[in-house]
Parts: sequence; structure tokens; C-alpha cells
Amino acid sequence: MVRSNALFPLIRVAPMAAAMALALGAGASDASDASDASDASDISDTSDAAKVAAPAALAQPALVTPKALQGAMLAVGAAGARLVAAGERGIILYSDDAGKSWRQASVPVSVSLTALQFVDSRNGWAVGHQGVVLHTTDGGATWKKQLDGVRAAALVLNDAAASFGPERDKAVADAQRLVDDGPDKPFLDLYFDGPTSGYVLGAYNMMFRTADGGTTWLPWQSRVANPKGLHLYGMRGTANAIYLAGEQGLLLRSTDKGDSFKALPTPYKGSYFGLLAARGGVLLAYGLRGNAFRSTDQGATWNQVETGVQSSLAGGTVMSDGAVVLVSQGGDVLVSRDDGRSFVPQPGTALPLAAVAQAGDGALVVAGLRGVRRIP
Repeated sequence: MVRSNALFPLIRVAPMAAAMALALGAGASDASDASDASDASDISDTSDAAKVAAPAALAQPALVTPKALQGAMLAVGAAGARLVAAGERGIILYSDDAGKSWRQASVPVSVSLTALQFVDSRNGWAVGHQGVVLHTTDGGATWKKQLDGVRAAALVLNDAAASFGPERDKAVADAQRLVDDGPDKPFLDLYFDGPTSGYVLGAYNMMFRTADGGTTWLPWQSRVANPKGLHLYGMRGTANAIYLAGEQGLLLRSTDKGDSFKALPTPYKGSYFGLLAARGGVLLAYGLRGNAFRSTDQGATWNQVETGVQSSLAGGTVMSDGAVVLVSQGGDVLVSRDDGRSFVPQPGTALPLAAVAQAGDGALVVAGLRGVRRIP
């Protein structure tokens, strides 16, 4: 799976969680880190909320162009032996030769895409700006839209209107503001634990859950203990729990199969941009200023890991042999072979990186400001 980075300009990037941090103001809102960086393709609905005009980018297919290979890419992951990368302006690329050459996919939108995940060699999802959720059943060659911000806002409003209790009026008012704002809030990550069950999440605590592979979606933010509405940047599941990470040191855990998420103690007040589940139940949270933390007790306690870098950590992956890899906005590539206790720098790039994946031949493939490239 891959994630955004908070550093690239908002061309999409609110894309790299870094760009996202800038685009969404994550850095600015980190009070304790103020100095940091701061179908169903048919989603029609008859409700008034769903009649908000959708931006053209939600209906305009991504431009097919040779220049796509040099575009900013914010996510990269494996679909079986195939690699798939996604980035600005709806560009999705796929490679069947371990990242040595790439072809452009057919994508129905031209909004920037921030994260993707495959559950097998054919079925995958991608999320991005303007509340977009895309789905593929052919390994990433073609995609269909399952959800966008217009429909997502309508779902939140309908859910609030059907609720009961003393908080109903406030929930309806908040949902109406979401509708009135238009589809301006991006999804920044996703997590599927199989071909039918999954979550998409992003700005301002926005979160949805599906139990049918994305044919239908349910608003899920009310299940998340995030009263400030902080941005959600990363999600990861383990055998016993599902974890969320976000801005201002936000860490949450679900031990009831995703029905609710409760706050965890956090050792850091800056933004976390992602989570990794390593061998032996080890959990890693990484983010601003090269900070990374390690837990061996399901998030109850955390120990800081010395990464040796000051640039924000934007993406990571666990390799087939258990090695943990992190990449940074400074172009750093860090590898741990002791389950995240320590990291050793590897040859990187001079350009900001957003994500990393392992190719079938064992090489690392990184996504960043100038596309995707192999690192032997």
C-alpha cells in the first residue's frame, strides 16, 4: 500500500503527505510543532445534497501523455507481480517488468491521487483529491469511480438526518456545511483487509467504510475518537487490531474489527504520516522531521527510533524478507533489518520521495516528484 506525503505543492499533492500537510495546514495546526512543515461508477443520487455541481476534474479522464512518466507520483504498490503507481492529475502507471518500463492506465478522473492498495493481483483501490475513490478489477490497467466528494457529503448529510439524540442538530449542521463546501477534501489513505471490507480516510476526520467492495459506502467518522477533527494520514491493520495515525500526534486503535477507534497514548505531538506493521507484532509510526516510533504492545507504549534524518518521512513498506523501508521528503531511503529498531541509509535520490514498494526481482521502486524509479 502507499500513502501521500506532506510536501509536494498542492498540485495534487496535497499528495505526498507533505504536500498534504501544506495543503491542509497540517503543519500549521500542529500546535506543538508549529515550526514543522508545516460501479459503482454510477453514483447518482436524488437528494438535494447530491445535486451540488461536481468539478470538471471529477468527470474528465486523465490525459494520456508520454509526459506522465515524469509527473509527480505519490503512491506505488504491488498487484501480484505487477507494480502500480498513482499521482497528480489522475495519472496511474503500471509495470510488468519490475519497474523498468511503465504504461499509463485508463482513469476516469483527472484529480490527483494520493494512495492505493491491492488485495490481490487484480483487485485494487486508489483514493485522492475531491473525495475520489477508484476501483480496478484488472490489475490497475483500467479504473472506475466508486465515490467522490459530492456523493460522500450527501451520504454524511443523509446519515446525520437519520440519526437521533441531542447531537442530531449539530451533526446535521456540520454535514450541511460539508455539502456546501463542495468536494474540496481529499482522501489520504485507505485500508482493505480483503476484497470486500475496507476503509478510506483523509482530511478533517473524513472516513468511510464499505462491506461490499465499494459498491456502497457508510460514513464512519462518528466511530473515531477524534473530537478536533484532525486530519487522518495513515491506517494499518494487524492480526489483532486496526490503527489510525494523523496530525498533532493522533494515534487510535480499534480492537472490535473497525467498529470503533479509541485514542492511544502518543509520544509525539507532531504529525504522523504513516504506519507499518513489521514482524512479530511490531508497529511503526513515522512522520514529521524524521521522527519514527516503535511499539511492541499494540500501541500501549512507544519507543523513539533513531532514523538519522531530519526530513519528514513520507512513506514506507515491509519487504518480503521482513526488512522495513522508509523514504523521506529529502530523498532518503532507510532500511531496517531488525524489525524497526534501527535504520541504515541506502543510496537515495536528490528529489523528494513519497512512497516505496518492492519489485518482484527484489529491487526497491520509489515514487516522487519526478515519477517512479528503481533503486537496485
